[in-house]
Amino acid sequence: MMKTTPYPQGVDVPITSSAIFMVATIAPGAESAEKVKAWCADIAGLVRAVGKRVPDGNLSCVCGFSFNAWDALFGSTRPASLHNFREFGVEGRKAIATPGDILMHIRADRMDLCFELATQLLLPLGDAVTVVEEVHGFRNFDMRSMVGFVDGTENPVGDRAVDATIVGDEDPTFAGGSYVIVQKYLHDMTAWNKLTVEQQELVIGRKKLSDIELDDSVKPSNSHSALTVIEKDGKEVKILRDNMPFGRPGSDEFGTYFIGYARSPEPLEQMLENMFVGRPVGNYDRLLDFSRAVSGALFFVPSSDFLEALGE
Repeated sequence: MMKTTPYPQGVDVPITSSAIFMVATIAPGAESAEKVKAWCADIAGLVRAVGKRVPDGNLSCVCGFSFNAWDALFGSTRPASLHNFREFGVEGRKAIATPGDILMHIRADRMDLCFELATQLLLPLGDAVTVVEEVHGFRNFDMRSMVGFVDGTENPVGDRAVDATIVGDEDPTFAGGSYVIVQKYLHDMTAWNKLTVEQQELVIGRKKLSDIELDDSVKPSNSHSALTVIEKDGKEVKILRDNMPFGRPGSDEFGTYFIGYARSPEPLEQMLENMFVGRPVGNYDRLLDFSRAVSGALFFVPSSDFLEALGE
């Protein structure tokens, strides 16, 4: 019988208007690990059951697992490039690592669908897990971040998105999987809004209204767009972002939840090094003068086939 390629989780799904990002830790002990492992096989069924109530709601869920969780859940054979989140930068401007064993990236065109699925996913887990981060994101007008610029402009689409995000022959045991980094950023909106539009455009490297990239002759080398372009062997390496803004108008918490998918952690980590350390060293991302990372974790997203086989 001809071997088929494992079916990926919904990494490259259509852009939605709502999302819930949940990061959880697993309680110590074999009993908790077994409960989580059994739950993995039910994820797709829960998505179908909730999504069927609103067929055009585009509900999906991507689940990933950290380096520390992998052995306890799935054994010592792990994805080739899975490791703990690597920190970058210096005190006061740092991409920090925070606890997290499981990532649940829930997306839909309605927040009630996201909310219901999040609830149903957590119910069977009980005290086997503790949610350590939960962010409810929303699509902001024409896909603008909290700082007012369009986000994800350079995302690959179609076959290019698959090529950028899905593991292939380089790690055949885990083909169909993907790596993902998440970070919660908080923005100093008071300081940001004191800048003129022209000053903001120099920080980002794009025109605010049109989203057109600034010409290289005027775009600063420490602008956000300049430092987030990743090249290897003279070619640009793409990642897939599905960032979302979040906030509470009655507080000073306004931010962006960064989520980046790739077929290897390498381009994601190179981007963070460029931003937080600088290219060259010291020439760091100017946006970090107004934004700080308060969480960070790396996960591997196994294929749907891998998860569903755990129930057999």
